[in-house]
Amino acid sequence: MWTFFRRYKRFFWVMGILSTAIVLLFFRALKPAPVLPIYQPVMVDPVLVDESIQYVKKYHRIGAFSFTNQNNENITHKDYDGYIYVADFFFTTCPSICPIMTDNMVYLQSLLAAYPDVKLLSFSVTPNIDNPAVLKQYAVEKGVDDRRWNMLTGNKKDIYELARKSYLVVQEDGNGDEHDMIHTENFVLIDTKRRIRGYYDGTDNTRTESRKSHYKYLQHHSLSLNLNHHNFLFL
Repeated sequence: MWTFFRRYKRFFWVMGILSTAIVLLFFRALKPAPVLPIYQPVMVDPVLVDESIQYVKKYHRIGAFSFTNQNNENITHKDYDGYIYVADFFFTTCPSICPIMTDNMVYLQSLLAAYPDVKLLSFSVTPNIDNPAVLKQYAVEKGVDDRRWNMLTGNKKDIYELARKSYLVVQEDGNGDEHDMIHTENFVLIDTKRRIRGYYDGTDNTRTESRKSHYKYLQHHSLSLNLNHHNFLFL
């Protein structure tokens, strides 16, 4: 018997390796593909959601908007149709979380340099202060790529409504002064169908690589892009 095994030792080694590979491939095929959630208002902290939509469970989309960017150009939701993008709310005179968020968005901009189908978008919550000239100076100082990233200003009421009814990231108005729109530190991931697919702590740069993988996931996922791409990893 030992003579038999010695004679066919190489055969058994090859069969063992092939069998192991087949079993691993089989289990990998059975493992369901992970999917990014599609956020609805009912899934978000109600403090950040307008009461008129707090119980909405499906079909939530980012609403239409029209504002002015740092180059004094009109930017609307149509400029982002068909694109994955990351949005946040900030103001240029913010002394606390906004500079951190912007620095992390700049870093994200560099990570996504090879992915032109992913854009960035920032809304000022103090539009009376952050006019296009102020935004332009801020953008230049921070290293904003105008081809990918718009910083928007406009009517404060419209921005506030968009934040609470579309992006779901701003608390109710405060005392009525110019800094009363209390925004979160969230980066919001939007897919090509204007659906919310992720919320991320914009002050935490340790998760930036994970965010990048999520954007890449959407870029290659046929459910999220109107392109002939396929599944990508959701970390």
